[in-house]
Amino acid sequence: MTDIAESVESVEQLVVGWRALVLDREARADVRDLPGIAVRSADCRFVFWNAVTLTEVGVDATLLAQRLGQAAEILRSKRHPGFLWLFEDLLGDEARATLRTAAERAGLHHAFSGTGMAGNLLPVPEPVHPDLTFVRATTTEQLLAYADLNSRAYGFPLEDGRDGLGGSTLWKREVHAYLGLRGDVPVACAATVEAAGRLFVVLVATDPEWQRRGYGEAVTRKALYEGARATGLTRATLHATAAGAPVYARIGFRPNSPIHFYGVRD
Repeated sequence: MTDIAESVESVEQLVVGWRALVLDREARADVRDLPGIAVRSADCRFVFWNAVTLTEVGVDATLLAQRLGQAAEILRSKRHPGFLWLFEDLLGDEARATLRTAAERAGLHHAFSGTGMAGNLLPVPEPVHPDLTFVRATTTEQLLAYADLNSRAYGFPLEDGRDGLGGSTLWKREVHAYLGLRGDVPVACAATVEAAGRLFVVLVATDPEWQRRGYGEAVTRKALYEGARATGLTRATLHATAAGAPVYARIGFRPNSPIHFYGVRD
């Protein structure tokens, strides 16, 4: 694949993967494909489920300003905060140069950055970690533990994560979601789900008290191993935070488009 092809793939993985995850919250789901914009919003307390992204390739500065204004309006129309996911490689050179100013004019603030990553790395060996046992999250209690790990890792109130995952049948049956247990205490989690012929890694988290011990990498390898075994897929994708990217590189993922996450200013 060319670099731009992998960047386009990264956007499409968000658009396809988030569709199913957001529709899981079907009472509030807003799933629309507008000209140049994909809306994937559950309008719930879990901010990552409230997503908007730009989808056109080679966007110029004028069109970028228009699309950012439209995205900001969509985010403001929701009850709960969300993020605009902006994949930098989809922008033309002129648009990249004006991005900061255009975002400010649209009333968007830069929250954090990340990167798309992908690789033809499956299957992976079944992982072993001396401190951990792995269990698939298939019960309500296990799913809430998974949600709580994400909330603690990202600094959210526990109820935010629970609003995103609590009561989900999709996560119990179709998502390969795994907890890494130290004794009987969940300390890390990772999940994979099939999306357009790829194994898409989602919601990897480690309890802040147990970071830098290889737990996140180990449980991600477990989710990849089980997801590949169940689906037979050979290519995997994910969207990494800046802190998480080195972990995924050790597994075999390669970075593609930088991602910028924007929220709306109050």
